[in-house]
Amino acid sequence: MSRRPLDDIRVLDLGHYLAGPLVGMMLADMGTEVIRVDPPGGPVYGTPAARMFARGKSAVELDLKSGHGRDVLLSLVRRSDVLVENFRPGVMARLGLDWEVLRQANADLICLSLPGFASGDAGRRHLPAWEAVIAASTGQFTDMGLNRRLMGISPSFTPLTLASAYGAAFGAMSVLFALGARPHNGGDRIEVPLASALLEGLSYNCERIENYPDRYKSPRELEIERRGREGLPMDLDYGDLTGLLDPFYRTYICADGRGFYVVAGSVVSHPRRVLETLGLEGLLEELPDFDAYLDTDRWPAPWSLRNYPVGPDDRERITAAMQRAFLRRPAHEWEALFGAAKAPATMQRWTSEWLADPHSLASGLIVKVEDAGFGPMRQMGNVAWLGSDAGVLQKSPAPDVRNGGGVLERVLAEPPREPGGAKGATGWLEGIRVLDLTNVIAGPTIASTLSRFGAEVIHVQPVHPSVDPWNTVVFGLQANRGKESILLDLGTGRGREVLDRLIRRTDVITFNGTDEQRDRLGLNPGRLQGMNPALILAQLDAFGGPARGPKSDHLGYDDLAQAATGVMLRFGGSMETPEEHAHFGTIDVLAGYCACVAIGAALHRRGRTGRGDLARASLAAAGNLIQAPFMFDFDGRGPFDEPAGREALGWGPYYHCYRAADGWMFFAAPGEREAVLSRVPELADLAALPEDSLGEALASRFSREPIAYWAESLAGTSSAAVPLTTLMQIRDGALELESDGGIDLERDTFRVIRHDRHPMGRWVDLVAPNAVRPGKGRVTIPGPMPKYGAQTVRILRDLGYDHAEVKELLAEGVAGERWSSRYLPE
Repeated sequence: MSRRPLDDIRVLDLGHYLAGPLVGMMLADMGTEVIRVDPPGGPVYGTPAARMFARGKSAVELDLKSGHGRDVLLSLVRRSDVLVENFRPGVMARLGLDWEVLRQANADLICLSLPGFASGDAGRRHLPAWEAVIAASTGQFTDMGLNRRLMGISPSFTPLTLASAYGAAFGAMSVLFALGARPHNGGDRIEVPLASALLEGLSYNCERIENYPDRYKSPRELEIERRGREGLPMDLDYGDLTGLLDPFYRTYICADGRGFYVVAGSVVSHPRRVLETLGLEGLLEELPDFDAYLDTDRWPAPWSLRNYPVGPDDRERITAAMQRAFLRRPAHEWEALFGAAKAPATMQRWTSEWLADPHSLASGLIVKVEDAGFGPMRQMGNVAWLGSDAGVLQKSPAPDVRNGGGVLERVLAEPPREPGGAKGATGWLEGIRVLDLTNVIAGPTIASTLSRFGAEVIHVQPVHPSVDPWNTVVFGLQANRGKESILLDLGTGRGREVLDRLIRRTDVITFNGTDEQRDRLGLNPGRLQGMNPALILAQLDAFGGPARGPKSDHLGYDDLAQAATGVMLRFGGSMETPEEHAHFGTIDVLAGYCACVAIGAALHRRGRTGRGDLARASLAAAGNLIQAPFMFDFDGRGPFDEPAGREALGWGPYYHCYRAADGWMFFAAPGEREAVLSRVPELADLAALPEDSLGEALASRFSREPIAYWAESLAGTSSAAVPLTTLMQIRDGALELESDGGIDLERDTFRVIRHDRHPMGRWVDLVAPNAVRPGKGRVTIPGPMPKYGAQTVRILRDLGYDHAEVKELLAEGVAGERWSSRYLPE
């Protein structure tokens, strides 16, 4: 049997609820030996989701509150590589298992801690880290997209577990990167606060640019600003929004009544492909099309087909023509036609439909597992995988034999690990060279994330841009930090020659595109291995999985993954009212993090074999991950009735948004329920009420006192009442000036940096890279995104081209030094 990528790693999984078990599942899905440590009597959660998270693991039962249980765990620690826990800060110390004790047992141990809030955050670390408590405290329920703001809907509850998804991806990559640096650094304790991870995941929703030009604002953003200036209420109906939606960024109704979502603005060829597929070539010829990088005072028309958004004078007629065309065919026919034409779009699906979709099953995005408790199950597949991993589609079910069928005896029979003695404190990826061939958000997120851990990144873009500056510059301010920039025409032989020189000295290539696009660019894994046997190609696409499926070569973006996997219908509530979940990057950013997990696995395998690999992730797989608690199906499963739609405020009366005397708060008591009500005098008489009437009664009681009163009343319990903050409040409260120096990335849960010395000539507020907090490994704040092409000449000289050759490459258009005169076109 061929070896799995991570089968030489042993992980002790003390995780519970979501984030910890998800890290263990990600690692087990790539072959890691994961031993789940359960309390006496077995796992706390026996739900179908918990069974899914436990696949591929073995299990032991230990009473960590007893001396014997603690001693056995320490014996396991001496024979393991990694320990994962997601307790509240201080719990491990109370168990006698703090980092110093663990380090004494195994100096090479990598300990991953996933608290809800940073252990150094005195104001928040005590909070019970229920998923919704983290979400409410980080602005997730109040900044939920432009539609909700225009409709005046706040708060908006969503059951999507974004904090645990982002945190688990950060956690898994951190473990793998730290293991790779262990020969230099030795063991380490890594903290990944889930709230910090969530803010990083939502970073594009709180980016702020000084004097941000109107040309980059969508019609909905401009309407929000207009209503604010004129003192008008935010009271639009869902139907009123249609006139504010871009024709190339919206849902259309097909002949079968199903929604069909198009995301095709911003890229030079995509609007054309959409109109041609719909048979609207005549309309296409009437539309303005000019350089997206011109300043507006040089525009020959009010808008360009290459720029998002479409101008107001043409928006309605383009939308109407496209809607008439869509009514000619059912959605599944349009999906096949758009996929073949490489026009980015997909039909809207419910999560239950995605779990049975022919593509999701064929591609391995959804896998079949024979579970002892629930029978044949369809479950979410890997969120990260390697091309060399022959066992990626085979999943062992959750363990049912206590103590893992002898796993405790087997492991304890091994001799303890001998520590390596390394005591360094370097960045985990120092010395790793990355060649970034990506654009927009998801792809660039990969290399930017790697750069914070010390990787050197060169970003290659075309001489003539194919994507508008809204995507390349505005989004790039966050996603392209920590990189150098070169412009090359890879459609020419000489441009490919420059690329080949870069490839031969590179450790990791990042690429976002389908297999067809990859091979057309000359990045076929076989060819790359011939050029550089140790090279890792990290590929991220929209609908790719471990195997090929009908949609593997379909193009797509964040919102299309949301539409295809059920997120938009869940959030909007119906086929008639689909909505994107938040606005920018919900899935994009997560997919980038998942690709980093795959790179970590590939680097680990390279350390063992000396060989490179194909490291993969996809937007659709990330779409599975943010729905992890619901991403399963089996005969007899209950209905997919999780909270959905615009009116959702919670999940029952014990997990709900309520209005207190001074504002909205979230009340979370899913564990204690009636017991916690009995402990609060003002609520004690409500404990006996049936749940169907309890919500209204709690709403009345909570409205009588301020949020701080209820928070204090629940102090010391596993329940909480927290205010619903906004992303803007978090951003402004966590802001530090770059020019002040000494930015602290570790003390507080949240940190935002105002880059007031930015080469753009404007300041910009960006979320700091503080989700991952190693004790020894070094994390740095990546430098600002350079102007595109700023390092072209120097990089060419570093590759061995002399002055005359560089001048010739520039004169022939093989290389370039800029896209526009300004950093951000005005």
